Amino acid sequence: QVQLVESGGGLVQAGGSLTLSCAASGRTLSDYATGWFRQAPGKGRIFVAVIKRWSSGSSSTNYADFVKGRFTISRDNAKNTVYLQMNSLKPEDTAVYYCAAGTIATMDGGTYTYWGQGTQVTVSS
Repeated sequence: QVQLVESGGGLVQAGGSLTLSCAASGRTLSDYATGWFRQAPGKGRIFVAVIKRWSSGSSSTNYADFVKGRFTISRDNAKNTVYLQMNSLKPEDTAVYYCAAGTIATMDGGTYTYWGQGTQVTVSS
């Protein structure tokens, strides 16, 4: 069982930056693929980014096209935490952001087993 807690959301002006954290307890987060998803008001949940640690120790990442070049996903194994650094934020990035952990690094939220409660990100124009 993995418990995930997101933090770092808030209100920021367009063009600004935020860093979201996803802290895990119960299991080692690096044993899982960890993804970030978001859900805007009245819309479905969509994939943002994922990081996967391979048995070699290296990690791979994947991003939704609309965040490439602006968002960076990373992990701190010592803190059992995954981060989402968000730069050049736009009003359309406004959403509740969720982190999720699963065995497969996919863009399909249905393949992730564990979810956090979400953190609100609001970008003002």
